[in-house]
Amino acid sequence: MRRWFGIGMATVLVVGVVFVAVAGRDQGTDEKAAAGDCGSTTIVRGVVGSEKSAFFADPRVRDAFATHCLVIKVDPAGSREIATTVDLDRYQFAFPSSSPAAEKLQRARSVQRVYTPFSSPMAVATFAPIVRTLTAAGVVRRTGTYSVLDMAKYLDLVARGVRWDALPGNTDYPARKSVLVTTTDPRSSNSAAMYAAIASYVLNGDAVVQDKAAEKRVLPTLSKLFLGQGYTDNSTEGPFEDYLATGIGKTPLVMIYEAQYVARLNRADGAIRPDMTLIYPSPTVLSKHTLVPLAPAGDQVGELLTSDPTLTALAAEHGYRTASPGAFRSVLDRAGPAAAPIAGDLVDVVEPPAYETSERLLNAIADAYNR
Repeated sequence: MRRWFGIGMATVLVVGVVFVAVAGRDQGTDEKAAAGDCGSTTIVRGVVGSEKSAFFADPRVRDAFATHCLVIKVDPAGSREIATTVDLDRYQFAFPSSSPAAEKLQRARSVQRVYTPFSSPMAVATFAPIVRTLTAAGVVRRTGTYSVLDMAKYLDLVARGVRWDALPGNTDYPARKSVLVTTTDPRSSNSAAMYAAIASYVLNGDAVVQDKAAEKRVLPTLSKLFLGQGYTDNSTEGPFEDYLATGIGKTPLVMIYEAQYVARLNRADGAIRPDMTLIYPSPTVLSKHTLVPLAPAGDQVGELLTSDPTLTALAAEHGYRTASPGAFRSVLDRAGPAAAPIAGDLVDVVEPPAYETSERLLNAIADAYNR
């Protein structure tokens, strides 16, 4: 099912909650100082998708939690790891980067109240010459104020093994290698799983994959998207930093979270150069950062991330779309013309497969690496 997504479409799912642990108390001098007038502070431990580490490490975020007498300590992990192998008994909340992983945790831990304080659509970081080349090839087109990568046409290029230097009239980037989007490792990374969700939807005739027959149909091309890349990183930070540092030669197309690009724009450190731009897969999916509380203090963290104006504004500065559309717009306004490629309202957004289906697809791709 396709749907529309606007700047303010991050949602909060609230039904009730079962808690299984109690957060610890700490009387340490550092924590009390951070919390100002708090007689004591509550240390809340969470395991979070690795791309959110920078958010929780931001001193302003720490200060915002400290005003509520909370000290947040997080460990990073992949969303698939959080849902399957991480020992959650050590934590008061789990914060994966995808709704399927959160759904798995919710069922496994009998938790009925979860929070989705922010989200980020998947996007492709690229360069103006690449956009020109793919536009001429009919693979990229303009939609309103932003550009999209037509996934059906792109997947046709991949299926046929088309190289950059074989694209008609391509003088901007005549590289002797296949047209492929650079991703992370699908065996460990959520962003790669989101990319697989997009591709599987298109390969399945514009329908969410829901059964094993459909899985079998889409797997050959789906596997090729990853195996053809060679080595892939475990985190989106790797290919995105390559994009920023090495330029068009190594990584002409990189699958990232939109939040990464927006956050770097907001830093205004010159890393996003004038020839760099962002396009969106059509269709795309949302990486819904969903917090699963495992204790009362974890529930408090979810409430604050959803409703506290300071934390909402800081999430937007880190590139996330929240339930407060004005916060994200303010970040784009401050970035000025450099934010022109960023979509205001995304029209073509689809849902990923259910957790079990996604896991079967990703495990089958992992098996293909070993053949």
